[in-house]
Amino acid sequence: MAGLTAGKIRGLQQVANEGGTFTVLAMDHRGSFKQMVNPKDPDSVSYAEVVRRKIELCKYVAPYASAVLLDPIYGAAQCISAGALPGGKGLLVSIEESGYEGGKENRVTRLLTDWGVEKIKRLGASAVKILVYYRPDLKDLAKKQLATVNAVAEECLKFDIPLFVEPVSYPVGNEVGKPEEFARRKEEIVIETARQITALPIDVLKAEFPADLSYRKDERDLARLCQELDKASRVPWVLLSAGVNIETFSMQVEIACEAGASGFLGGRAIWQEVMPITDPQKRVEFLTTTVAERMKRLNRIVSEDGKAWWRKFGVSLEDVSAAVSEEWYRKY
Repeated sequence: MAGLTAGKIRGLQQVANEGGTFTVLAMDHRGSFKQMVNPKDPDSVSYAEVVRRKIELCKYVAPYASAVLLDPIYGAAQCISAGALPGGKGLLVSIEESGYEGGKENRVTRLLTDWGVEKIKRLGASAVKILVYYRPDLKDLAKKQLATVNAVAEECLKFDIPLFVEPVSYPVGNEVGKPEEFARRKEEIVIETARQITALPIDVLKAEFPADLSYRKDERDLARLCQELDKASRVPWVLLSAGVNIETFSMQVEIACEAGASGFLGGRAIWQEVMPITDPQKRVEFLTTTVAERMKRLNRIVSEDGKAWWRKFGVSLEDVSAAVSEEWYRKY
């Protein structure tokens, strides 16, 4: 806990609810966002249309979130400038390029050109987020991905802003085209990934659920796996949604929070059905009814079962403080 500085504490306060849990709405999607809007011809979806949809999402759903995650291409500055992001809500901004370099079994994360931690801080964001494709068993590739995360982490230390890291696993070798085989391996992959990623100076882990509910159904097993994930993570962790349906995601959030998670950072599971709707009035109706109710339900789950981020460090809220001397500002 001694490593937490004033800027990081402030950023985490802005992203979290008053009780120290996270109910963050993710909408930093780019290529996949266009795919959801027009599955038949995603390339036909214009820049203006993506911006319009993101402003719409932010305006009507952000009030139910503790913070929002936006991208710098279509979302962050646009939602701020349009007044769609409420001033009292935290803002996370992604730093990575959409997609990856290398083949499907050799995925390398790229940082977005002409963008970085300093600009995210200047924008007034509360935190930085990076997604990395990660397989701990591909040691050379894992080393390269860890180096990328560590470089961003060092920049976040320099500019005193929290870093959220989202490692995403994927099938390789004989797992490709065999979802049951990948699901079996994924359990240990997610837990070992948490162990390796959180050894770096990051602040919050955005973790995958450590099981596939299509193949692993016993809730005791699911709880045990989430408890193992909690033990593996050295920092507070939240659950990502990975585009599952809302019922599955709600169940996952409940199990994860009971095991030690501090909430969720979810996107598609919450709002994906609104994307194909072409009528703006019907979209707004769906967002203000169905999506709003989903957020309220998830908020209740996290409020009841989620662990405040500072509890991961075994302290109370009153103990969350940076070491501040009389002349701290001279060296800051």
